[in-house]
Amino acid sequence: MDGRGRGRGRGRGCGCGRGRSRAARSSSPATPSSSSSDLQEEEEREVLFKFVVVLRGDPLGIQRLPDKFFDFVAGNEPAALHLREAGCDCCRWPVDVLFDGRGKMYLHTGWEKFARYHDLEAGCVLTFSYLGEGDMSVKVFDETRCRRHYHGDTDEEDD
Repeated sequence: MDGRGRGRGRGRGCGCGRGRSRAARSSSPATPSSSSSDLQEEEEREVLFKFVVVLRGDPLGIQRLPDKFFDFVAGNEPAALHLREAGCDCCRWPVDVLFDGRGKMYLHTGWEKFARYHDLEAGCVLTFSYLGEGDMSVKVFDETRCRRHYHGDTDEEDD
């Protein structure tokens, strides 16, 4: 648990009032498969670029993004990215992006808040879907490689 009394991996919701996560409601673990709401989200808005980041070291420190993603946005580098939980369109975390002048880009200011809220730790795997205009959808998988659900997913959505 962190200093705020929240347990690791517990869905606290994103503040949108849609209820607790499946992990908090049921004894069955979340699975790394996509739910129908995730697929619908990606169909409604075209995903321009996808990548995976495995958190190593301090998950609260700045995080380097893949070089191929830098190449993808080269010439139109965003000053910030707006991260949101996949399947939840109401909560966004603005995160400043740093460029080191050598073709590397990093998530900086705002990342720590996102990481603390989602109880990220070394070993977590995050999938990022870039939707354009600085918007990124993020899925979090824990050290067991099971998806963490933070908002009001229902069992019916997974059918």
